[in-house]
Amino acid sequence: MRVTLCVVGRLRAGPEADLVSDYLTRFDRTGRALGLGPARVVEVEDKKGGGKPAEAELLRKAIPTGAVVCALDERGRVLSSPDFAGTLARRRDQGAQDIAFLIGGADGLDPALVDQADMVLSFGQMVWPHMLARVMLTEQLYRAASILAGSPYHRE
Repeated sequence: MRVTLCVVGRLRAGPEADLVSDYLTRFDRTGRALGLGPARVVEVEDKKGGGKPAEAELLRKAIPTGAVVCALDERGRVLSSPDFAGTLARRRDQGAQDIAFLIGGADGLDPALVDQADMVLSFGQMVWPHMLARVMLTEQLYRAASILAGSPYHRE
């Protein structure tokens, strides 16, 4: 199952970009044998200042056709890492070819886009900067692949 991170904004060179790259590389290596990956990031940017509705339209265009759509939103469902791993495995086993994770810009995702998602996940009740949300998501993808592979990376 291919993984696409559809995100608003450009991640400049720096520690966040380094972490995202490292975790995606680890995910691709670990997930390959499990039928997970490859993973890629599609960045969109609303240069016309249309706000969340314009960002939502750009994100919709970035979603692969037929993908399971997972929006990251503070009002979403909070999962443990093993539950997140199980969710990925179930979607893969149900025949999903693609899954797209949506991360909004500084103001979050357009509510209409969140309502259209197949799943809505949260990293807790706190609000996280969208650049850190990318790091957290990529780490959780790697952790999920590690859990499914039986790796000792995840300790309960």
